Amino acid sequence: MIFAKFTKSALVGALMATVAAGAAQARELRMGLITPPSHVWTKVANRIAEKLPEATDGELTVAVFPAGQLGSEQEMFQQLSAGLLDAGLMTAAITSLRAPSMQGWFTPHLFADVTEAQAAADLPAAQKMLDELQRANLHGMGYTFAGMRHILMQDAPAASVEDLADKKIRIVPFPAMKVWWGEVGAVPTPVNLTQVYQALQTGLLDGIDIDLDALVGLKFDEVAKGLTITNHMAFPSVMMVSNPTWMSLSDEQKAAFQEVVDEALAWGSESQVTAEESNLASLEGKLEILHLEDGESAFAAADEAVQASFAQYPIIAEFQSEVKAEQGE
Repeated sequence: MIFAKFTKSALVGALMATVAAGAAQARELRMGLITPPSHVWTKVANRIAEKLPEATDGELTVAVFPAGQLGSEQEMFQQLSAGLLDAGLMTAAITSLRAPSMQGWFTPHLFADVTEAQAAADLPAAQKMLDELQRANLHGMGYTFAGMRHILMQDAPAASVEDLADKKIRIVPFPAMKVWWGEVGAVPTPVNLTQVYQALQTGLLDGIDIDLDALVGLKFDEVAKGLTITNHMAFPSVMMVSNPTWMSLSDEQKAAFQEVVDEALAWGSESQVTAEESNLASLEGKLEILHLEDGESAFAAADEAVQASFAQYPIIAEFQSEVKAEQGE
């Protein structure tokens, strides 16, 4: 009897030890991003977090930190490069400060809509842009998209380039956007996204270069009156992992992680195609909305200035050529 009790106790102990060992093997990855919970990119991050544990048999989990909880994108990039943060879904705009060729995504009027931009994500030159992140100690995994960029003004919508002259326009501070808005004649003004609402409300900003998903999610329609639909640039984000984290994963974990990420990024882009229409519809009656006819002609000088600034980047020329071939031009 004593032997039986000992055996049962030993079995229970061994089972508990096995469970504890399995739990100890589970690894939590931390992912940061700048967008609020309502934004499509945060939903993509949450989808990755939802699906990765099952894909890796519980070996990997993800904790998502949206809305800049871990700092600005510049601060999160420092954490990623140092291996202090595992993963990030970062704007391609700020990512281009580490991989300059990624500015090619912001070629003005290269894409008519999100569907065209999404199709370009699989082009060879787009992969070369991701590979360029290696020099920042980062592993690029792929792209997903917010809506196309438009112009939101505190007062009436801009009906022409002249209406934007000397106006303080909030931009994401990276070269292509600085050049474009500078050539327009506006005053490009970097402001943290979390501070834009108050800046519009108080008049510190006259307007903002924005996608509809962020506009609706952050309720900028409460503090602005005029929206000009321009579709002047695409706006992708880049899923990336710190190289120290990536290299620490097994081949099986890497493959499962990439598969989950690919599915989530594609889901996000496809969701955004639908969201473009629903977001615009939700703004009807809240803002004065103007659809700018032939924006490519209206902003021709600014477009040319950006193109000239790309001259030193062969990958950008390659990307533009591949995109145009894809579009049948």
